[in-house]
Amino acid sequence: MQAANLNLLEAFLDVLRVERNLAKNTVESYRRDLLHFVEFLEQKRKIGLLEVGEIDLREFLGFEYDRGQKGRSTARRLSTLRMFYRHALKEKWLGQDPTLKIELPKIGRALPHYLTQEEIESLFLQPDLTTPLGCRDRAMLELLYASGLRVSELVGLAVADLHLEMGFVRVMGKGSKERLVPAGRSALGYIKEYLELSRPLLTKQRLSDTLFLSNRGKKMSRQQFFLLLKSYAKAAGIKKEVSPHKLRHSFATHLLSGGADLRSVQAMLGHADLATTQVYTHVTPDRLKAIHKFHPRS
Repeated sequence: MQAANLNLLEAFLDVLRVERNLAKNTVESYRRDLLHFVEFLEQKRKIGLLEVGEIDLREFLGFEYDRGQKGRSTARRLSTLRMFYRHALKEKWLGQDPTLKIELPKIGRALPHYLTQEEIESLFLQPDLTTPLGCRDRAMLELLYASGLRVSELVGLAVADLHLEMGFVRVMGKGSKERLVPAGRSALGYIKEYLELSRPLLTKQRLSDTLFLSNRGKKMSRQQFFLLLKSYAKAAGIKKEVSPHKLRHSFATHLLSGGADLRSVQAMLGHADLATTQVYTHVTPDRLKAIHKFHPRS
């Protein structure tokens, strides 16, 4: 790969890290998109990032379509390229933005899938509360659903992030933005039990600030928790695909279905844009049936 292309790419990513303070995972996502584009340029067009024109970009989008990329993935990559070339224009690396006349592909926003409250209850009954790991897992499941955390936020919690008397947890979200989220009576009860009875057995006599520890007394990874959740969902007989993000979807859906206001749910989820939260205002099947009774032919 050409050194000039790599240097430009890294200079742009440094701006995202330092000036915009974007999360590490977000920056890595931009890196992957840009590297993919650079590989296309060097293999197919034999040019560098600053030699790109509108035709090159359209050929890239056509290449993506031919290899079966969905509209959402293509739109994300084009969005990354727009950010890069706007930055390049600002830095006067080039005189014209080649993405200016290219429109994002139109994509619909899919309704988020969620678990019913019955499925949530069944899931929560699976951890064995007679074991330290079972107590930990129940506390994690309860907190994930009660507070709508991202899995990275959940496994990243420190003991000091708990405000048990106030009933809140302090969360460091995307872009290092901090927020306070209610934990709920049930989750707080299981967390207290975990802290008193289970966590001391998992520390392995080591000092650790991490709230939820692995069986080796270390911080759990996102993948470890994902696999745990999958196994509990299978044991509960849940046929749907279950992931940590699906519990986040369930949290938001159940709150809004119960009458919570959109702005409050936005704050708890840590969404910068209200439009991101509005996707959860979809009407549930039970609600549709309840409304339909007012139809004259029902």
